[in-house]
Amino acid sequence: MPVEAETPGTGAGSESVATVVVAVVTNLAIAAAKAVAGIVSGSSAMLSEAAHSVADTVTEVLLLASLKRSARPADEAHPLGYGPERYIWALLASIATFAGGAVFAVYDGIHTLVHGEDPGDPVFSYAVLAVAFVLEGYSLLVAWRQVTGEAARMRAPLGLYVKHTPDTAVKAVLLENAAALVGLALAAGGLLGAQLTGSGVYDGVASLLIGVLLVAVAWELGRSNAQYLIGRPLPAAMRAEVREELLSVPHIEAVLELTTLVQGPDEVLIAAKVDFHDLASARQVEAACEDAEDQLQERWPAVRRVYLDPTPTPPPASAPASPAEPSVPPGPVQG
Repeated sequence: MPVEAETPGTGAGSESVATVVVAVVTNLAIAAAKAVAGIVSGSSAMLSEAAHSVADTVTEVLLLASLKRSARPADEAHPLGYGPERYIWALLASIATFAGGAVFAVYDGIHTLVHGEDPGDPVFSYAVLAVAFVLEGYSLLVAWRQVTGEAARMRAPLGLYVKHTPDTAVKAVLLENAAALVGLALAAGGLLGAQLTGSGVYDGVASLLIGVLLVAVAWELGRSNAQYLIGRPLPAAMRAEVREELLSVPHIEAVLELTTLVQGPDEVLIAAKVDFHDLASARQVEAACEDAEDQLQERWPAVRRVYLDPTPTPPPASAPASPAEPSVPPGPVQG
C-alpha cells in the first residue's frame, strides 16, 4: 500500500466548501417537497425522509461553519491555529443527523406500526421521490468526484481513503447523500407496498429502516470526528518515511522520538527529539533544522509545522555482570 494512502489532502478547502454548499441547497429544497408530500399522502416513510433531509441540511450548515471557522489563521490565543475546530462542528453535525433524522424516523415508524395509518394518494409522493433522487444523485456526484480525485492524488484505494480521510466534511456529504438515495428507495418501497396491500405496515417498516440507516451514518461520522479530536497521528507507514526523511538530512544522526498530529486535511504537525552530530556547530544544527523542514514540506505539503529538539542519544546501559560461581572445595581423596 502506498505510504500516502492515509495522508491528509492538499488544497481541497475551497472544493470542500463548494461540495457542501451544493448539498445544502439541494437538501433544503428536497426537505420542503418531502414534507408536503408526506402531509398530502399521510406516508410515514415520506415524513421520515423529510426529517432526514432537514437533518442533512442542518448537518451541512454546521459543516460550512466548521470549514469557515477552522480556516482562520493562527493567532496569539491559538498559536497552532483553528484546524481542529472543524472536527468539533462536524461532530455536532453527526449528532444532528442522529437526533434530527434517526430518532424521528424510528419513532414515526414505530408509531405507524402500532397505530396504523390510512395510506393516501401516493402519486405526488412518487413525483417528489423521483425529483429528489435526481437532485441527491447530482449532489452525490459532486462529492464523489472530489473524493475520487483526492484518492487518486494520494494514490490510495477509494475505500481506504474514505475511511481515513481527515476531510470529514466531504466524507459526511458523501455518506449522507449515499444514505439519502438508499432512503429514497426505501420510502418508494414503503409507498408501493402500502398502495398494493392497503396496509401501512410496509410504510412503517420503511420508516424504521430509514432510521437505522441514519443511525449507522451518524455513528460512522461521529467516530471519525472523535478520533481526530482526541488526536490522531499520521499512519505508521508515513511515520516511518518521515523518520527516514529526517535521517537523510546532514548532521542528523538519530531520531530518538517522533510525534505527529493531524490537525486538519491540510495541517500536520511534526515534532521530534533528534540527535545531531557531536562535532556539528550551532550554525550547522540550525541549517539542518531548516533543511529538515523544507524536505518534509516539499514531500508532504500538508506538513505545516516542524519542531526539532536537539537531544543526545543516551549511553547504552551496561550489561549486568554475571554472578561469580562459588568455588567448590575439593572432596576427600579416595584411597
